[in-house]
Amino acid sequence: MRDIEGEGLALRIYVGERDRHGGQPLWQALLTLLRQRGMAGCSVFRGLAGFGANAVIHTEQVLRLSVDLPIVIECVDSAEHVEAVLPAVDAMMDGGLVTLVPVRVITHRPHDPARTAGTNPGARA
Repeated sequence: MRDIEGEGLALRIYVGERDRHGGQPLWQALLTLLRQRGMAGCSVFRGLAGFGANAVIHTEQVLRLSVDLPIVIECVDSAEHVEAVLPAVDAMMDGGLVTLVPVRVITHRPHDPARTAGTNPGARA
C-alpha cells in the first residue's frame, strides 16, 4: 500500500446510473480502472435525485418505470496520481462531470483488528 499523507486531490466523477462503457455500468468500469491504476481508495455513491448539463431532473419515484439516478465516484490520492489517471477517465466518458478538489489527508491506513482489540464500539461511556 502506498502511504498518502498531507496535500492531495479528491477526484469526483458524476455520471448517470444508466451510463455504460464496454457493456457494463460506467461507474463499475471507472471503479475497476481506478483500482487497476493503483488509486489509494475510491467510493461510489448513489444519489436520491439530481440533474446534469441537460437540466433534466432524475429522481427515484414509485410510479417511474425507468430510473437514471446520479452516481458519484470519489477518490482521494496524491495530485500526481490523480492527474495521471484523468486522460483514461475522460476517454471512458461520453458525458458527465469531473472535478478536482484540494484535500489534506490526515489518516490513510487499512483496518487493523489488533488496533481495536478489546474495544467495544457499541459501548457507551
